[in-house]
Amino acid sequence: EATREIHARSPGVQVVVLSMHASKEHVLQALMAGAVGYVLKEAAGAEVVTAVRAVCAGHRYISPALGLLPQEVDLLTTAGGPLASLSARERQVLQLVAEGKSSADIAQRVHLSRKTVETYRSRLMKKLGVSDVTALVKFAVQHGLTPPG
Repeated sequence: EATREIHARSPGVQVVVLSMHASKEHVLQALMAGAVGYVLKEAAGAEVVTAVRAVCAGHRYISPALGLLPQEVDLLTTAGGPLASLSARERQVLQLVAEGKSSADIAQRVHLSRKTVETYRSRLMKKLGVSDVTALVKFAVQHGLTPPG
């Protein structure tokens, strides 16, 4: 949630997530929300410095303790599937729709007009080939764009 908010307010900021969660789903959600790094709390310390340096150099950093290969991370985030065609803002709106937020709530949260949010919602349905909000929510859930647990 914080990553999405930071990315929405300051798109140029590079976010490195420090988390206790070691699942692929959590990593994917963080990356899809705009994070460029993911470090486990248990491996913190020098690894945080390594992650920040990697991100500052323009690279993505995923904690080796997660056991994910760089190719696997790339596949998770850019597999050419329907999510790959969405902008960060479209993914953000999709996630908020899936969380049950109204257009007015989303507009206030991401600092857009309600009409602009409705345009995003309509564009998402067209891009993803769905005809209603229920199908949009189902798509988001199936692709891990809802908050864990």
